[in-house]
Amino acid sequence: MKIIQAERGRLRIGVVAVALAAAALAVLASQTASARSVTPTAAVTKTGSAGGPRPSIVLAHGAWADSSSWDPVVTRLQRDGYTVYVPPNPLLGLSYDPAFLRDFLSTLSGPIILVGHSYGGAVITNAATGDPNVKGLVYVDAFAPAQGQTIGQLVTAHPGSCVLPQANVTVQPYPGAPAGAVAVYVKQSVFPTCMANGLPASEASVLAATQRPLASIALTQKSGVPA
Repeated sequence: MKIIQAERGRLRIGVVAVALAAAALAVLASQTASARSVTPTAAVTKTGSAGGPRPSIVLAHGAWADSSSWDPVVTRLQRDGYTVYVPPNPLLGLSYDPAFLRDFLSTLSGPIILVGHSYGGAVITNAATGDPNVKGLVYVDAFAPAQGQTIGQLVTAHPGSCVLPQANVTVQPYPGAPAGAVAVYVKQSVFPTCMANGLPASEASVLAATQRPLASIALTQKSGVPA
């Protein structure tokens, strides 16, 4: 399984890392075919290899976002001929979200490149464990926790997180929440500079208004065996 870490501030840059992972898979497929046969294989293009199936791309969004945050990336990948899926990330914690994604992955056949942004990185780290169809993991400004680590530990490893000060978030109960868990929102006044920096002000304001909450237990639940 190939792992690519892309440290960029804007989600749109993620298409580069996704394409790199897909190209790497195509090269591996071509090399494997060459090793098993003396028959020459066709040249590998950026959209896949004639010697193996083109991977499906599955994108996992981060906290305080939804699937539409990947829209520009989806457009470019589809234009290059990839099948792309962006299932919703429930944002309910690492005991639930990876299982939700794992069930979705079980409905797909063939090779998969799995991509996570921000909190979505922790989700793919757990969801892909033991799945032979997942050939590569791509982390776009994403958490890649080791076994036993929590998102809270990673967030506090370095100072400066804009979501840690209590004054920057609001909380409220939600139906069916485990004991002590609450839904956490980033205040709209803080969201543009905290979660949407680099975007036009009008777009950042819309994202602030449409944000989905993160369950507080997502910060404290331990990550499992990493893929």
